[in-house]
Amino acid sequence: MTSNLEKLRDYSSLFSRKHGVSWLKKDFNSVKARIKLYDPHIVNISNITYLDYLKKVYKTIETKYPNEYVIKNSFINHSLINEIKELNSVVYSEFRVGKSVVDLAMFNGISKAFEIKSEFDTPNRLEGQLKDYKKIFNEVYIIVPKIKIDLYLNFDDTSGVIAFQSNSTEKDKFELIRKPKTVNQLDFNEIMNILRTNEYKELVNTFYGSLPPMTSFTQFEICKELISKIPTVELSRMFLALMKKRKENTFLSKRIHKEFNQLSLALNFNRYEHNKVVTNLKETIKL
Repeated sequence: MTSNLEKLRDYSSLFSRKHGVSWLKKDFNSVKARIKLYDPHIVNISNITYLDYLKKVYKTIETKYPNEYVIKNSFINHSLINEIKELNSVVYSEFRVGKSVVDLAMFNGISKAFEIKSEFDTPNRLEGQLKDYKKIFNEVYIIVPKIKIDLYLNFDDTSGVIAFQSNSTEKDKFELIRKPKTVNQLDFNEIMNILRTNEYKELVNTFYGSLPPMTSFTQFEICKELISKIPTVELSRMFLALMKKRKENTFLSKRIHKEFNQLSLALNFNRYEHNKVVTNLKETIKL
């Protein structure tokens, strides 16, 4: 017999990249396995679809096991989706900076990092994560459960703090407790680690008007030296432009099937791919 916690963890694992890719290919074995193990009775419900089942599963983990996926998805639906549309922002799910990976990264007029700590997380690695994020992001936020707010408020006084309350209505789920202090000093070494070869060469060419002589063996160090001399304000503006150029806006649904927005973001689904997954999941369950 599996414990209730193990069941909830297993439910939550359905909303992962590998399963999203399989649903795009009409492979529902991951869903069937959970149905057979936990919910075999649902096959007796007339015309129930995989989509119906996954929505029920999401509702269960949303109320009983608010893990990182649920918090990220809720935050996208509650706070980011309008900003993405209105400000022509791009958002990354899991953006690597140094030795850390920020949960959500947003680039528009400024750069913002959102680090999520669920009820099941500890702040053990947070000091190093925040230090990394502040190397390239103008604003850094921590999203934490309201019941643990005091722990994180006292942890760092320069990061913004957003409280998450899973049992609230969608409108009241998130509350800005403290605004972040804006960071304007970029670490050009970290920018070089993030930029691809074509991007740092484009940055140099744009700012200086041309590229100096270089080979594939010398281009990194030559460009790094030139980029280190670009004024911070200009470097920040150009870096933001490159990050926005790198990624097309993922299709996110504002009204229906919002349970899958974080999955679409993680897989960078366009409208066609997002809708194809939903259409595939509308197939009646057959075990």
